[in-house]
Amino acid sequence: MRVLVTGGAGFIGSHIVHSLVEEGVEVAVLDNLATGKRENVPQGIYFYKVDLRDRDGVERVFREFRPTHVSHQAAQASVKVSVENPVLDFEVNLLGGLNLLEAMRRWGAEKLVFASTGGAIYGEVAEGEVAEEAWPPRPKSPYAAGKAAFEHYLSAYGQNYGLKWVSLRYANVYGPRQDPHGEAGVVAIFADRVLQGEPVTLYARRTPGDEGCVRDYIYVADVVRAHNLALKGLEGTYNVATGEGHTTQEVLEAVAEAAGKSPTVQPAPPRPGDLERSVLSPAKLLAHGWRPQVGFREGIRLTVEYFRTH
Repeated sequence: MRVLVTGGAGFIGSHIVHSLVEEGVEVAVLDNLATGKRENVPQGIYFYKVDLRDRDGVERVFREFRPTHVSHQAAQASVKVSVENPVLDFEVNLLGGLNLLEAMRRWGAEKLVFASTGGAIYGEVAEGEVAEEAWPPRPKSPYAAGKAAFEHYLSAYGQNYGLKWVSLRYANVYGPRQDPHGEAGVVAIFADRVLQGEPVTLYARRTPGDEGCVRDYIYVADVVRAHNLALKGLEGTYNVATGEGHTTQEVLEAVAEAAGKSPTVQPAPPRPGDLERSVLSPAKLLAHGWRPQVGFREGIRLTVEYFRTH
């Protein structure tokens, strides 16, 4: 197995790369370093500084490395940016993704594992419910619409060209190496600001001052284990989640407790494109033996400790 990890210098991608290297898998990383960091990539593996929108560059990577499998983690990952600049989101997430699929087809790569979104693709999830894979996509943002569209492309490439694929619909992933300066990643943003004694913004679910939106938070190490299972044996679409919802206020309280600080909170209106509630069912993945191993409070503690020491 020769695995190309797109976005392998980024948050989730770099954790996947390290895990595969530890297993002795031959790995290459494709990343334009727009948000990823070169130091996240282990020494001694193939690294290509290439943007997925660069068709010739992507072609060169496949010609030189000849991957058998692709872990597609690279993305424009911000709901807010997709609302403000839907053309950019389309170019990166769909045109860039199609460049990747075409290179796979030309060079005979067998399988792709796609980092989709469960946190946005289902739309609003009512109180007391958890979204299942059989639910029809109801995207509220261009970001979610692009992820849903790419899943359809995967299905089409599977039917027409024999491509094997898995779409992992991630809940809200958090953990070490997450960028605290991006639009995504409230745990990292809170950890960074609370440790530095800076005020934090709490975006409302409906009205400024409420507890904020409800999300399903999944620790990055649990995502990596799901990814590696998918790479080796699964096909189709799977939620990667805990099935538990936590408000933004709960996240802030857990971060503050782990940091031993009491931050100043600045209430703010809801953000455009944000869902009020998103909680996913992991039942389909649980049936294959995967279990989330890091609980919410423990994951927050580990993340805060990472930021404290970095």
